[in-house]
Amino acid sequence: MKILRGLLLVSSLAFCLTPSFAQQKTIAAKVEALLSKMTLDEKIGQLNQYNGDWAATGPVTKDVGNKLDAIKQGKVGSVLNIMGTNHTRTFQEAAMQSRLKIPLLFGQDVIHGYSITFPIPLAEAASWDLEAMERSARVAATESAAAGIHWTFAPMVDIARDPRWGRVMEGAGEDTYLGSLIAKARVKGFQGKGLGNIDAVMACVKHFAAYGAAVGGRDYNSVDMSKRALWETYLPPFKAALDAGAATFMNSFNDLNGTPATGSSYLQRDILKGKWGFKGFVVSDWNSIGEMIPHGFVKDNYEAAEVAIKAGNDMDMESRAYIGNLAKLVKDGKVNISLVNDAVRRVLTKKFEMGLFDDPYKFINPAREKATMNQPENIEAARDMGRKSIVLLKNEKQILPLSKDFKTIALIGPLGKAKWDLKGAWSTDVDPNENVVSIYEGIQKQAPNAKLLYAEGCKVTDSVSVDFTEAVETAKKADVVVMAVGENIFMTGEARSKANIHIPGVQEDLIKAIVATGKPVVVLLMAGRPMVFNWTAAHAPAIVYAWWLGSQMGNSVADVLFGNYNPAGKLPMTFPRSEGQIPIYYNYLNTGRPSQGDNDTFYRSSYIDLPNTPQYAFGYGLSYTTFGYSNISISKTTIKKTETLTVSFDLQNTGKVAGEEIAQLYIRDMVAQPLRPIKELKDFKKVMLAPGETKRITFIIDKEKLAFYNDSLERITQPGEFKVMIGAASNNIKLEKSFQLTN
Repeated sequence: MKILRGLLLVSSLAFCLTPSFAQQKTIAAKVEALLSKMTLDEKIGQLNQYNGDWAATGPVTKDVGNKLDAIKQGKVGSVLNIMGTNHTRTFQEAAMQSRLKIPLLFGQDVIHGYSITFPIPLAEAASWDLEAMERSARVAATESAAAGIHWTFAPMVDIARDPRWGRVMEGAGEDTYLGSLIAKARVKGFQGKGLGNIDAVMACVKHFAAYGAAVGGRDYNSVDMSKRALWETYLPPFKAALDAGAATFMNSFNDLNGTPATGSSYLQRDILKGKWGFKGFVVSDWNSIGEMIPHGFVKDNYEAAEVAIKAGNDMDMESRAYIGNLAKLVKDGKVNISLVNDAVRRVLTKKFEMGLFDDPYKFINPAREKATMNQPENIEAARDMGRKSIVLLKNEKQILPLSKDFKTIALIGPLGKAKWDLKGAWSTDVDPNENVVSIYEGIQKQAPNAKLLYAEGCKVTDSVSVDFTEAVETAKKADVVVMAVGENIFMTGEARSKANIHIPGVQEDLIKAIVATGKPVVVLLMAGRPMVFNWTAAHAPAIVYAWWLGSQMGNSVADVLFGNYNPAGKLPMTFPRSEGQIPIYYNYLNTGRPSQGDNDTFYRSSYIDLPNTPQYAFGYGLSYTTFGYSNISISKTTIKKTETLTVSFDLQNTGKVAGEEIAQLYIRDMVAQPLRPIKELKDFKKVMLAPGETKRITFIIDKEKLAFYNDSLERITQPGEFKVMIGAASNNIKLEKSFQLTN
């Protein structure tokens, strides 16, 4: 029996090594050679993705039997939620027992770090530091690839202008230009020097498309928008990611103008694979093929599979629609085999590019896995990314940075000693003993000579009257108070939309009680979304927005609190005063009766009970120093469409400490058809300056920065007047110049 098994193995290996297959010169030829050997069922198997047996990141689908047996039969092309070399080896060994020995792809939601947890993506976006974000993704890729993972379901590049939507924490915020640059940086970080390198994972750009515009901010909800809005605002980050070489795309749960994205030929065939020429493959989101049934778009999985494959969805994540129906659809003449072949071809191509046919166990090396995790330089990178992500919102009387000479510091609030919450939603549970640094520990390390007092005050979720006596008495004993409040880990993320985005529970009442003591108070706000905190904004002397910064959060926060790092973060999303202002964003269109100010409500586009202006604007963020903008100049007052314009100005550090400023360039097309926003971010530079130092900063404006889509979805420019605006935030413009564009 052993001899027979050995002969079968040699025979199988000989097949894989025939000149018509493994020794062909090009991947395309290898794919075609393999495709010609595959049965219809084996082809469909390559389009079938199952969840592993240890964790689920969506509604668990009723199982259909032993998954390892299905893999051995060639009925599975990919598995998600399998982490670690021991687990991935078990599944890959099963694939090597299939007739054609086609290796599996292992996918995982590596959203903001693997073993080392980095800040949530929205927090990273607040750094406006593209190099740091690329490094963050690079570390995540290195660690996850060492754990046997080939494919991350990131980056999420959905533009989102509604902070009620829980998944804002996964993206880059509200701005198309900034979001496009971040999408490119993260793809480059994940894929490194190219697919096939052992420290690179395939990026998966999601969710295609317009998922971030769900009505009411409710997850999975419908999206209704013009095609021009789609192309102008929501598609550019996807195109930027594709241009950066993204290997795969994931479609979205929402319907777009009445068609579920998973079944949208317009999105997947016309745009992605057609106009854009995407050569990778598209995977559904979890059961999104099957979910076209409750959408009311199809009546059963038979119809769902037909619609999805025709629309351009290549791989089926967890709906079992393809594995159960695609063969019959082909035999019934409802699906042309060419569509199946195209989808399989795309999947196999990526497996060849990853080098899995050369060595199915290429990414499965326990020694490398152990050596790669939690390297000191990567831990430091997470700490650095964390402090770069922090946004200083308020600093009256320069309470911050804190003096290390304080004898007594009080830390008050339910998140002061929290650990798990600091990792944020969509963090991997790789190492339960991961060393997450709490805020308490971070302060303790950087103020070893101070007496550090602590009082919880209340729970994050407390919603009734709480006795704050202990917290108040603790505050009275201190020289300064740091308050650690905000959301817990389960309040933002997928399926965690909220109608009320105020600071949860009674935490703002706790802030009021502590501020009433008269002690210097620093409010440290932690969340995965913009929150509403009007009383705190008006009365707390110092406010730091710290998001969720991951495993090094305590150290990152302490670096900022004690001035070891001068905060430079700027908000990537607008912070509303009330949910009634949502959706709220900076680059809106003017009306025929634009608001003339918060107090002007007479037949104006204004609220009568609330200012139009946000609590904190897009691009806003303070520093421990100050900056001066002056001496703006432009190279020409009139340019042709084929020419470029140079804009220059002086940026000076007018304070007493070194610091970074993110200088922002906005443009307005003064008269256009169709209308253009009141301002649009078109460039920015993050500049480090010593006290008193001045640098001449230059921006280049070209045709692309002046172009937009017309109603026919043509990319055009129109002659006329343009205004150039340079400032520290979208609502804090320091310098302006105008120029004319001619044909």
